[in-house]
Amino acid sequence: MKIATIVGARPQFVKAAVVSRAFAACGVEEHIIHTGQHFDDNMSEVFFEEMGIPAPFVNLEVHGLSHAAMTGRMMERLEPVLQQMQPDWVLVYGDTDSTLAAAITAKKMHLRLAHVEAGLRSFNMEMPEELNRIVTDRISDLLFCPSQASADQLAREGIANEKVVVCGDVMYDAAAYYSQRSRRPELSGGLSEGFVLCTLHRAENTDNPERLSALLQALERIAAKTSVVLPLHPRTKACLQALSYDFEHSAICWLAPLGYLEMVWMLQHCGMVMTDSGGLQKEAYFFRKPCITLRNETEWVELVECGYNRLAGSDPELIRNCFDQMRQNPPSFENCTLYGDGHAGERVARTLLQ
Repeated sequence: MKIATIVGARPQFVKAAVVSRAFAACGVEEHIIHTGQHFDDNMSEVFFEEMGIPAPFVNLEVHGLSHAAMTGRMMERLEPVLQQMQPDWVLVYGDTDSTLAAAITAKKMHLRLAHVEAGLRSFNMEMPEELNRIVTDRISDLLFCPSQASADQLAREGIANEKVVVCGDVMYDAAAYYSQRSRRPELSGGLSEGFVLCTLHRAENTDNPERLSALLQALERIAAKTSVVLPLHPRTKACLQALSYDFEHSAICWLAPLGYLEMVWMLQHCGMVMTDSGGLQKEAYFFRKPCITLRNETEWVELVECGYNRLAGSDPELIRNCFDQMRQNPPSFENCTLYGDGHAGERVARTLLQ
């Protein structure tokens, strides 16, 4: 069996590391195609090196364009590669422009398409990721769901049960496997006990100056009392520079983007997570850390319903209130079984073989 795996963004590299290892154990021939969506070494190459992901068969080198232009360019460059390869399955992850481009190209070429992390919905059509995941789910031949909640959502949309497999979350596999290999990042100073690990990168936050300013106001107020560590995404950095943000006098501890093993170390040692990342919301849960989501909605509704996560949006007062409440009444992590048993990658590989 021959699999063409299309990846392009940091979260997809983490997921691919798990499933690629399962493919190798089963003797599946896999060719990884990198779209180039994340091209900075700290956002791409370091993941392939430290997670042992097979080198890409090809890098399409598409990045830095608008959503439409990037999706179109990826499709244009991907088609001849898939034509040459003629895989049995095209495998995509998550909800990026790389995912959408690969999904549409595969189906137009009458290739079988499998989507890992299917069934997630934020119900916010202003998010490009929401469009990407809806279209990909609708046209896929096989849908791998990380939880029963995501499978139930597909059922509500009328997607046939025989196409849906609840396999668990491959990111949970990654957290379990790499937790013993975590690496402390190089820091200029020490970290206080119970520090807050924060990330900001969603376009809805970074590309709205008013919203971004409100978020930073809230984080600065929290950082005045509790250490806030924020690895800085390139897009966020550019947006803050456009606002002439005063990094020098900030109370926040700013870091360069971290590799996956360094982020795992930070998750192991922090006291709380504040983020607009979908993946980091789950990773906070995997490492039993309370999470505050800096968005108005989340795809991981079960984390909010069970009290592991609070939605705070961008309102500084609400963010601070959520922070205080999580500090005073942290959730119990006694039965963390929402996302499977750490063998999701094996289930993906076995299902495709069958």
